Amino acid sequence: MNPSVVIAISGASGAVYSVRLLQQLVASAVPVQLTVSEAGCQVVKQELGIALDCDNVQVAPLLEYQVPGCQVLELPSLRQVQVYHYKDLMSPIASGSHRTIGMVVCPCSGGTLGSIANGLSGNLIHRGAEVHLKERRKLILVTRETPLSAIAIGNMRRVTDAGAVVLPASPGWYHGVQSLGDLVDFVVARILDQLQIDNGLIDRWGEELSDESI
Repeated sequence: MNPSVVIAISGASGAVYSVRLLQQLVASAVPVQLTVSEAGCQVVKQELGIALDCDNVQVAPLLEYQVPGCQVLELPSLRQVQVYHYKDLMSPIASGSHRTIGMVVCPCSGGTLGSIANGLSGNLIHRGAEVHLKERRKLILVTRETPLSAIAIGNMRRVTDAGAVVLPASPGWYHGVQSLGDLVDFVVARILDQLQIDNGLIDRWGEELSDESI
């Protein structure tokens, strides 16, 4: 089995980023291992209207969700997505011997950030992040809260020093923004860049803008 990307959805606002990231990875035929916390399920329902059972998360509603303003993607198969309960510490994600491309916590709540920064493995998201740090694999934390407390800033510094990438959901505006989807795709493109997964979601700085974005 080819190495996968681990996506963890925690209970911060910004569920649309994780859904679009999941869709993009599936469209690119990249295997995905997904875990969603209870609070993450609540945010997905609140923000996207998708009711997820955190004890039995179904992938289809996430892949079928149409992000406003985003291009519809061809999704070849649901079988490349494996779902693990957020309390299942016996899952492959919890072991350093399990190979992955990297892990993305998207969105990453302040509580999740604090747990990762302090090595507190209270659930599979925390443990998976700990594994990626100790194995020196890519760990991307997509934080969203604003403004930031001194504690949050300290936690960001701590995880960065440990090897993680803190990637706030702060979209740029220089790529010909026409819709909400353009802002979502900007953040998702930066995540995919960190994973070294090719994508054409945005026009990049220094490259000529496409006709569609003018």
